[in-house]
Amino acid sequence: MAPMTNQKDRVLIFDTTLRDGEQSPGATMTHDEKLEIAEMLDDMGVDIIEAGFPIASEGDFAAVSDIAKRSKNSVICGLARAKPGDIERAFEAVKHANLPRIHTFIGTSPQHRAIPNLDMDQMAEVIHTTVSHARNLCDNIQWSPMDATRTEDDYLCRVVEIAIKAGATTINIPDTVGYTAPAESADLIRMLLERVPGADEITFATHCHNDLGMATANALAAVDAGARQIECTINGLGERAGNTALEEVVMAIKVRNDIMPYETGIDSRQIMNLSRKVAAVSGFPVQYNKAIVGKNAFAHESGIHQDGMLKSADTFEIMRPEDIGLSETSIVMGKHSGRAALRSKLENLGFDLGDNQLKDVFVRFKELADRKKEVFDDDLIALMNVSTANPSREPMELSSLSVVCGTEGPQSADLAMRFDDEIKSVKATGDGPVDAVFNAIKSLFPHDARLQLYQVHAVTEGTDAQATVSVRLEENGKIVTGQSSDTDTVVASAKAYIAALNNLLVRRTKSAPDA
Repeated sequence: MAPMTNQKDRVLIFDTTLRDGEQSPGATMTHDEKLEIAEMLDDMGVDIIEAGFPIASEGDFAAVSDIAKRSKNSVICGLARAKPGDIERAFEAVKHANLPRIHTFIGTSPQHRAIPNLDMDQMAEVIHTTVSHARNLCDNIQWSPMDATRTEDDYLCRVVEIAIKAGATTINIPDTVGYTAPAESADLIRMLLERVPGADEITFATHCHNDLGMATANALAAVDAGARQIECTINGLGERAGNTALEEVVMAIKVRNDIMPYETGIDSRQIMNLSRKVAAVSGFPVQYNKAIVGKNAFAHESGIHQDGMLKSADTFEIMRPEDIGLSETSIVMGKHSGRAALRSKLENLGFDLGDNQLKDVFVRFKELADRKKEVFDDDLIALMNVSTANPSREPMELSSLSVVCGTEGPQSADLAMRFDDEIKSVKATGDGPVDAVFNAIKSLFPHDARLQLYQVHAVTEGTDAQATVSVRLEENGKIVTGQSSDTDTVVASAKAYIAALNNLLVRRTKSAPDA
């Protein structure tokens, strides 16, 4: 354990939701969604935002560049392989940020050295050349020996020293495959601090994957040993089993500050809102028993637990719900609730609404309250996710829908859609009601977009629960998403599909060549 000091050590939070998180299979985000999440991360106090991998695509470059131009407080970082072209492209993307950073990497373990067929000396030369090149472009350079936890100790010390001498200001030690354990994670940082010349003059970072379920423990162990930057993602999003979860390390330091005398600059009250946003745009719902942000994290069903909570909350809760942006109680709203009560409730849930937005949400709320006996917090969150995703009138909207389904086929859908100011109707059949609805929509708006994801989850319990449906479409490399909630799952499916098509129209317009 690190020695106790009078002044708490600052641990930097490096969020890579928009880069490593987006590499989760199927988690691709749109340009506007990336900008919105980056703005939320900046407002929350994230020290460094890894905004993307600029060389990967024109879309990635544009997103990183726009985030860099709009950022206020955070360092904006772009990832680059150990190649001059990658590094130059990354700098072009981040150079407009108030605080730009280039993050370059190369795999140093025996397994990764074999891929480019470089021996140790050849790789050492590549590291010196590429880190030097990056430092000539930008003063803030981060270097990572990918798969560091499976790299030989002597060689790891050698290449870290080379990177420091070449100008790296942050050395990140990645557990790329989630292989290490907490004691090893700490020992690795201690070894580098003790053996590498100049190690005390730079910042060591830790980047842990969760393949063995130890990412958070490994990250905090590295901090205990002297690392002062944690790389993480919202909801632990990331490749394979994901990354260290931002909410977990931040709240672990906050709650157990007695044994982890560190501090971060994170406003933890914004955690829940960001968690919901990332879940919505990525299409990756948060598991109910997920630490900190899971639906059950502050739920108590056992009679013993409920009795203890009624007497004193700290009997079974080690942190307050409001510390992460949750309302302290789950107040049930109904059809008799007024606009002022709705505004107050939404503010308690972390949403700040303007008058026009409140007016729109209130209409949706009343429509929902007429169909449900009780409108819970999660229902309101679902309403807000749909409202913020579609703040203005869209080119296409669902006008009416009726379906025939059951054991006697074929299943069919009678559907009407509004196209600007024109209503068009059609009847279609399909393999089930949702397939029939999608076939009807496609006949009214022909397209070649491929359905990549169709996902349904109930917002609350009960047979009258709202269903939130997420749809992801792909057309010529363009990926768009749509989401909608309704007590009728088929209606929610139709609205989500149409929302995705509206987003596809926007993408087509943006990518169309100038006349």
